[in-house]
Amino acid sequence: MPFSLITKRSYLPRPLELIASVIARILYRVRFSGAHKIPSEGGVLLVANHLSYVDPILLQLACPRPIRFMGYKGLRSHWFFDLAFRLSGALAISSDSPSDGIRQGIKALKAGEVLAVFPEGHISRTGQFMAIKRGFELLARKANVPVIPAFMDGIWGSVFSFAGSSYLWKSPRLKPTPVFLAIGDPIPPEEAEPDHVRKVMLDLGAEAFEQRPVLRRHLARECMRALAKHPGHLQVVDHTMERRPVKAGQLVAAAAAFSRHIKRTVPEYRVGIVLPPGAGAFIANLAVACAGKVPVNLNFTAGKAALESSMRIGGVKTVISANAMKPKIPNFPWPERTLDLKSEIESMGGKKAILPWFLAAWILPNQFIPAMLGLPKYGDRAEAGLLFTSGSSGEPKGVALSHRNILANCAQVSSLSILPEKSKLLACLPVFHSFGFTITLWYPLICGCQVVTVPSPLDTRKIIDAIKEEEATCLLGAPTFVRPILRKAKPGELRSLQLVVTGAEKLPDDLYQAFLERFHLEILQGYGLTETTPASSINQPHPPVTTFTAEPQTGKKMGSVGRLLPGMTVQIVNPETGNEVPAGDPGIVWFKGANVFSGYLDDVEKTRGAFQDGWFVTGDLGRLDDEGFLFIEGRLSRFSKIGGEMVPHGTIEQQITELFGWEDDEGYSAAVMGLPDQAKGEKLVLLTTKDVTPAELRDKLSAAGLPSLWVPKVIHKVEEIPVLGSGKLDLKGCRESALEAV
Repeated sequence: MPFSLITKRSYLPRPLELIASVIARILYRVRFSGAHKIPSEGGVLLVANHLSYVDPILLQLACPRPIRFMGYKGLRSHWFFDLAFRLSGALAISSDSPSDGIRQGIKALKAGEVLAVFPEGHISRTGQFMAIKRGFELLARKANVPVIPAFMDGIWGSVFSFAGSSYLWKSPRLKPTPVFLAIGDPIPPEEAEPDHVRKVMLDLGAEAFEQRPVLRRHLARECMRALAKHPGHLQVVDHTMERRPVKAGQLVAAAAAFSRHIKRTVPEYRVGIVLPPGAGAFIANLAVACAGKVPVNLNFTAGKAALESSMRIGGVKTVISANAMKPKIPNFPWPERTLDLKSEIESMGGKKAILPWFLAAWILPNQFIPAMLGLPKYGDRAEAGLLFTSGSSGEPKGVALSHRNILANCAQVSSLSILPEKSKLLACLPVFHSFGFTITLWYPLICGCQVVTVPSPLDTRKIIDAIKEEEATCLLGAPTFVRPILRKAKPGELRSLQLVVTGAEKLPDDLYQAFLERFHLEILQGYGLTETTPASSINQPHPPVTTFTAEPQTGKKMGSVGRLLPGMTVQIVNPETGNEVPAGDPGIVWFKGANVFSGYLDDVEKTRGAFQDGWFVTGDLGRLDDEGFLFIEGRLSRFSKIGGEMVPHGTIEQQITELFGWEDDEGYSAAVMGLPDQAKGEKLVLLTTKDVTPAELRDKLSAAGLPSLWVPKVIHKVEEIPVLGSGKLDLKGCRESALEAV
């Protein structure tokens, strides 16, 4: 993408622009693209996102023509903003009588001026792109001028934004903040519908985010720099056997020393890791990355055939594990070169080998450690991690995640301030799970939050005890793993928790309500896929109202998976026609963003099938509302087409679970699968661990108002419903069980 640096102006600046140029040089490093798309003369309506008080200044710096702004009239009650309005010639608009401001705006546009508005109506206090309000299209159509969209990225988190729940009252950054402003193509006034303009602005936001300098850096280098900056910081508290605290300096030293050993003794590019969440997993992954190799965290809950395929695809011949793991996973196809982490560290000299690095972490500037290890400055699009997914069905696919992907997702989550540096994150998700890999392993190393690890998400009692003993503030997991906590925990045991986030599967309403009533905690639902590294969208608490001009803003919405993370854009596409559907209509979710992977390892055909015109096709059905909240209806593969009607398996499962009172059961009690049927295309099979007759099932579902097509005609009792290690249904295993019934 072509871009420009801020240089000399081509016209005499107004007084406010002189002040702005000084502020820009001190606080910001502004780059932009698309300024040539602004016509050199004639009326133009510029619309942009709104993240801070300095947004007008940044827009003016990027625009080759003077801009007149429209602003909220109530701001003029403060002397500073009144002065800014007068010096800049801004037009004031009031919610009491907006027509006066609209008339002034139309007059300015007809006079050939560039008029800028922020269609969100106020500064975002969530860091996400908010709903855009109608009104700008009236200006464009009445004045018959084009609308030019623009999107700013990088300003959130700076002193003039609301990051940290306050304006101004935060420490300014020591270095200028990199800001990128992407300007789009002119939109004719008759096409300037809010939904269309919002979509274009999201696309521009993804383009602008891609220009962040941090995305080009090397993952291991960023982690070692961050850890060595505060060597005394308690980074990990491992609850695998007994409590084991590990400080940042210790982690740096162990990983640095072990990385040298790996570099000398392991010739392969990719190194397998089979370890539960804990200090060992942190050391192994960081050491492999520092050795210039790619960590491959293998899903040890998968079948032997899948694991053999994964190691073959990844070229994994060496696996780092622990001797204690072997009895727990007897069917794992251990390669001949399987290394015990503890023994390997002892063989290279143990504490004697680690001590020099420990002293270096404490004595030397943090920049020296990566240099001593010979870590490159840039990783960018090179492979940084390999995970395997079958999408809960089919054979494993190698998802190669780049340095850019992982750094982007960490930056996206960090920008929302929901996991700040002072957080204590309870990590129980396996490291082979994409959320465990990125958010509970790499994110804390880069962003500094403390991690409390428990080896298994199924060890509910241990999770509860760890939360209580360590006063953890954040819990992340799948609803399947959170539900047992609801039953076993006492309210006082979770009093330190401030945030509970679930993903991987739909959050049941009864779990949300019960958790809120019992622990006074709202569960926030998020969404992601291994291919998106994984976080894509998340609900967050409603931001506080702290100024007299601020309006309430929405951070979460029941039933949704939240708004997109910064830097992502989306299309909702009709699965049959391939055309984008109107706002609010369901369709297949397509994503773009710096956190979206570039393809499956050594599988051109599957990669080609996963992308369409540069968009990643998720395979999930969803819809987007006018406020930007994403609602996921389920996997396309989890729908059956019966008699021409799309029948959702997940909705039927939820109804059955609620109607029969199985909500409090551990794990799944029911799963619905679709199998081929000559008469109606497909037929539904219910897998259940309970005793249910077809008559009981039909009567309850019919009484609840479900159509007869939605009632499973075949019931197959099983000892347990197949589940993956991530907590999702094992669709391949479920299908095999369903086939046994017919």
